[in-house]
Amino acid sequence: MYWPAFALFACVVLLLLAGFPVAFTLGGTALLFALGGALAGVFDISFLGTMPNRLFGIMSNETLVAVPLFVFMGVTLERAQIAEDLLDALSRMFGGLRGGLGIAVIVVGMLLAASTGIVGATVITMGLLALPTMLKRGYDPAVATGVISASGTLGQIIPPSIVLVLLGDVLSSAYQEAQLAQGVFAPRTVSVGDLFMGALLPGLMLVALYAAWMLIIAVVRPASVPARAAAGEDDPPAPDGAGARPTAGEWFAYRILRPAAQLGRLLGALAPPLALIAAVLGSIILGLATPTEAAGVGAVGAMLLAALRRKLSLGRIREVARSTARVSSMVFLILIGASVFSLVFRGYGGDEIVREFLMSLPGGVFGAVVLVMLVMFLLGFVLDFIEITFVVVPIVGPVLLSMGLDPVWLGVMIAINLQTSFLTPPFGFALFYLRGVAPPEVPTSAIYRGVAPFIAIQLVALALLALWPEIATWLPGALYGD
Repeated sequence: MYWPAFALFACVVLLLLAGFPVAFTLGGTALLFALGGALAGVFDISFLGTMPNRLFGIMSNETLVAVPLFVFMGVTLERAQIAEDLLDALSRMFGGLRGGLGIAVIVVGMLLAASTGIVGATVITMGLLALPTMLKRGYDPAVATGVISASGTLGQIIPPSIVLVLLGDVLSSAYQEAQLAQGVFAPRTVSVGDLFMGALLPGLMLVALYAAWMLIIAVVRPASVPARAAAGEDDPPAPDGAGARPTAGEWFAYRILRPAAQLGRLLGALAPPLALIAAVLGSIILGLATPTEAAGVGAVGAMLLAALRRKLSLGRIREVARSTARVSSMVFLILIGASVFSLVFRGYGGDEIVREFLMSLPGGVFGAVVLVMLVMFLLGFVLDFIEITFVVVPIVGPVLLSMGLDPVWLGVMIAINLQTSFLTPPFGFALFYLRGVAPPEVPTSAIYRGVAPFIAIQLVALALLALWPEIATWLPGALYGD
């Protein structure tokens, strides 16, 4: 009797759409279905006997310790106002070029993604800081909101990302399960570090594609991305009389001292986050630390940066700790609920249904991957990446990996796919975040129009990654071997 598995999944989705808490919906619905099935004689209640071991495995999983540490690092950097200095320095440096402010936003979004790894915080921060400035400078509202939404979601794919930490842990279990099902009793492993390295080049490729689009807009529609807010802004000092030439001192101050001061301000703003990113990712790449240990380095480094900027106080530390506890508690509570759900779903034979269905699709591996990506894309409209990672990936992951897919490539594809769904109207989470902080004069339709080109860019990136998996698999192979 396979219908209870379908009913369980459908009931969970409906309750989530109704707005019930995710963790309690997953765990509570699964337990009710297990109890009902046991009373009806169609569910073996002994399946639930393995639940304590699952919970102990979650609590003792060293990989998941990286989650609160990376969250702490991101919240600390957010409170230290790193983004404000970055945006100010980059806008001063590139603001004189058409589309320059948009490129500055993309670069800041990239650095924030690599520093915090939290999508919601990045979109909200950039919306509060960059959107008023871009509108004041005459940017088209659609262009401004589109580039902010897209650059804010880079935290999904650029390491160190919370998404990649959670996805790496789930894919590691799915990869071992797939190999054991094939009779491989000495299974190979895939780590969060592998996924970090696999996502690095695709993430930078997305940044380059975003910047290229801004340059195209600057050529095709220059009025949409003006260089200055109004004539005369940032111009050299006006001469004393009509037609008078500036003095040598004025010329030297404007042509030499001013660019040098801007460059110094830019380097001063870039150095702290770049040093922190180098410490975190560099320790992983060089094999000096595991992702969990690197997360500890990042947390301590974020506190040091906040202290150097005189943004670290007892009250602020307490605030950061509370935010970290809230986010981490949410993640682990959802993970526990998802574990109960997957256990009951498998008890009803749901994993076998999914396996048989994907194996029977026309097109083989290609057809299965396309369908799974489409389902995840649609679920991304209504579910957060945490729910999709903990609920959907454990079900389809072992099946796809048993078909011979590379786990790193599959993980990066899933991450970019979820990032795309976060941008897609009308339910994209990034659009909701930005709508909440955008001024009233910016219509929602402008936000939707603005993200459309970036959705197309995301699809192009997915296609490139599908055609050339080496974009994701080359760097981990070069660093860690096959």
